[in-house]
Amino acid sequence: MIKTISTIALAVLLGTGSAKAQDDVKIGRQDIKLTSDLMTPEALWAMGRIGAAEASADGRQIVYQIGYYSVKANKSQQKIAVINADGTGNTTLTTGTKSETDPTWLNGKIAFLTGGQLWTMNADGTDRRQISKTAKDIEGFKFSPDGTKVILLHSIDFHEMIKKNPDDLPKATGRLVTDLMYRHWDHYVESIQHPFVYEVNGEGVAANGTDLLEGEPYECPMEPFGGMEQLAWSPDSKSIAYTCRKKTGLAYSISTDSDIYIYKIGTRETKNLCKPEGYVEPEIDPTTSMKYQKVNDKENLVNNVGYDTNPQFSPDGKYIAWLSMERNGYEADRNRLCCYDLASGEKKYLTESFDSNVDAFVWSDNKDAMIYFIGVWHATENLYAVNWKGELKQLTDDWADFGSVSLMNNGKQLLMERHSFTAPADLYIVTPNFKKPEKTTATQLTFENKHILDQLAKPTVQQRWVKTTDGKEMLTWIILPPNFDETKQYPTLLFCEGGPQSPVSQFWSYRWNFFIMAAHGYVIVAPNRRGLPGFGQEWLEEISGDWTGQCMNDYLSAIDDAAKNLPFVDKDRLAAVGASFGGFSVYYLAGHHDKRFKCFISHDGAFNLAAMYLETEENWFSNWEYDEAYWHRPQLPNAKKTYHDSPHKYVENWDTPILCIHGEKDYRINYTQGMAAFNAARMKGLPAELLIFPDENHWVLKPQNGILWQRTYFNWLDRWLKK
Repeated sequence: MIKTISTIALAVLLGTGSAKAQDDVKIGRQDIKLTSDLMTPEALWAMGRIGAAEASADGRQIVYQIGYYSVKANKSQQKIAVINADGTGNTTLTTGTKSETDPTWLNGKIAFLTGGQLWTMNADGTDRRQISKTAKDIEGFKFSPDGTKVILLHSIDFHEMIKKNPDDLPKATGRLVTDLMYRHWDHYVESIQHPFVYEVNGEGVAANGTDLLEGEPYECPMEPFGGMEQLAWSPDSKSIAYTCRKKTGLAYSISTDSDIYIYKIGTRETKNLCKPEGYVEPEIDPTTSMKYQKVNDKENLVNNVGYDTNPQFSPDGKYIAWLSMERNGYEADRNRLCCYDLASGEKKYLTESFDSNVDAFVWSDNKDAMIYFIGVWHATENLYAVNWKGELKQLTDDWADFGSVSLMNNGKQLLMERHSFTAPADLYIVTPNFKKPEKTTATQLTFENKHILDQLAKPTVQQRWVKTTDGKEMLTWIILPPNFDETKQYPTLLFCEGGPQSPVSQFWSYRWNFFIMAAHGYVIVAPNRRGLPGFGQEWLEEISGDWTGQCMNDYLSAIDDAAKNLPFVDKDRLAAVGASFGGFSVYYLAGHHDKRFKCFISHDGAFNLAAMYLETEENWFSNWEYDEAYWHRPQLPNAKKTYHDSPHKYVENWDTPILCIHGEKDYRINYTQGMAAFNAARMKGLPAELLIFPDENHWVLKPQNGILWQRTYFNWLDRWLKK
């Protein structure tokens, strides 16, 4: 139940971003030797995970972050590495036991975070120096173009929704909550981040900085996944653009309306670029979807009432671009590229001809004001370019996902991260050609996990277009086991995607990993069902208010087509698996599958939608997806159908073994949902298991928990699907 910008979600999944020091354990690259050519959970967790990367000013070197995991120590360590642009000289610079993160170039040196403070070192790792001594830990940073200032992120105490306990009760653990949004993702909101501007001189960073939001009870960057991409320096180093949703409590919990602000360093003045001066917020019913309230009209494009994030100035400083959603309360609305003329105040939307999301972008460094961006279309995330006239071209056409994009070599090339179903993240250098897109080239720079991948037999990936029950064509990925034998029949998994509006593109996951599923002898059927981006907004929006309609028919169309038309699919050995909305899908299918499946696995799925409406922390999500609160009478048709079709109401039809998995720190979909589903199955007398993680959130991030997850997952499937 989460739709985020893909690059931000990927960064969190890969363990990038700021990290505090680990215990005294040095964790590095694992040169493991495998006993077979099939992927195992241990091999998966032995892989290095590439994160943030940046090219030097002259384009000759790239610095990047790499994370390594130790199952034995149950810890990870983030390290910094450099590599020459020609692929030579790949060197890990981190040699100690502490994590080092967020590397960036600063006057020929590398700046980075470790131990909550800012350091620099030479490009060969020598001459390490701490350049900050702030009272609070630094959680992110960005230097001004002229190097004289730096934005530092600090967490500050925040007690708007949770009152601070009395000083004479220092051991009290209770929390007095007075308003909504008191939890986010996996933590209680008792602190928020603010950006501070510090001076930088020959001695390093000054002792004290200026809070850009001084006295304001708002977070910046925004929870739960926002980072330094939500702030930007102007080319002249005199202004900062930042992203903020200036709301708290109930108003925050029902709205996605964030804005882009310009803060002038000299005068400390702040201007909202999204709303005109004197704009008055309309009154909103907090229990009804905003699509039924008179707040989504032609003024949306003027007032930017949706989710506006990630500003970037043009190189000449004349324009600022950002990602913009049109409608308030709709977290999965189309992300468009909004460009603002700083002199005239004119706004222009450059990607209207691209009927999908802009997920990340960068200005070109030339007079044509070209913008490069990545977006998903037909289940792959590729590189595009658009100019000021709105002329848009696709530059790459890979069966892969590009996860980030930045300039290098004076804008002549792009540094990008790329991954796929069969390859984890590596860095690529892309040479774009707008006039002749077919001449765009992508050259792999890093080969972080080649020593492991070379020992493994790879799955085969196919595309298949399936006819849906309403006569549409649906792209479905078919993944075949390594060493595939077309004369055999294989147990087959229907993969149910989360989101509900997240693409089934060429993702690489360290949990829902198709490579390892195929290596265990399973065929995977992964449909791009209704509600997924990359097939036009109409296809995407058919799911909102109709979770149990056409999207469920699409799942069944995909698995029925495979069982009927693919001779290697054993129709008597099928399972449905998924997480988040995919977990909800599994719970629903368990009551409606007409004996198609032999077992189910649901991870962090919603089971009781009426309870989910009030349990989730981001109330805008339930409002938009369900249409309104369950207690409304009379009830809107979609809301009536949503609550009527909640999976918990069809337990009477459950007849199939089910494994339920949930994290107790999952505040998006509370763990009571998984426990209720498991309890229902057992009280029905069905074979069922519950894997509960007291210390995990909506994901599984700790190494030993990850291994336990994989083993439990495959033990359950093998028990019911393998003869």
